[in-house]
Amino acid sequence: MTMMTIRRRSLLVGFGMLAASPAAAQGGPLVEVWRDPNCGCCSGWTAHMRDEGFSVRETVLPALGPVRRMLGTPADLLSCHAARVQGVVLEGHVPALAVRRVLADRPAGLLGLAVPAMPVGAPGMEVPGQPDDVYDVMAFDTAGRHAPFMRFRGGRPI
Repeated sequence: MTMMTIRRRSLLVGFGMLAASPAAAQGGPLVEVWRDPNCGCCSGWTAHMRDEGFSVRETVLPALGPVRRMLGTPADLLSCHAARVQGVVLEGHVPALAVRRVLADRPAGLLGLAVPAMPVGAPGMEVPGQPDDVYDVMAFDTAGRHAPFMRFRGGRPI
């Protein structure tokens, strides 16, 4: 998986996906989510995924380390919740658009997508009165290698 391959595939597939609406995704894939019981931003992200037409099943756990080890999430890409959709691992506040794009593209060797940390404006991290951060959604493989997959300002691709 090279950054050039991911970007080229993302662009080719992504242009068609930009017009996808939440209504088009109704009855969409099941997103399995593992989250901490005290995290409000995780609930915001799951609401975003539901609003975008994904089915969501949440499992609340006091510790997510064992889940992340099971999923193969690299330690340097951790955020606040873990998820999986159609075999693709998700870590943190990954926008639904990036999830749709990776499910359509399925880059060879890809294990998952992550939004490390908790950027302001990412789905579930909206803060009224605060400017949205620019951040990368990172693609990672089974060897823990990673490269930018998409760039966002808040919930909008740039």
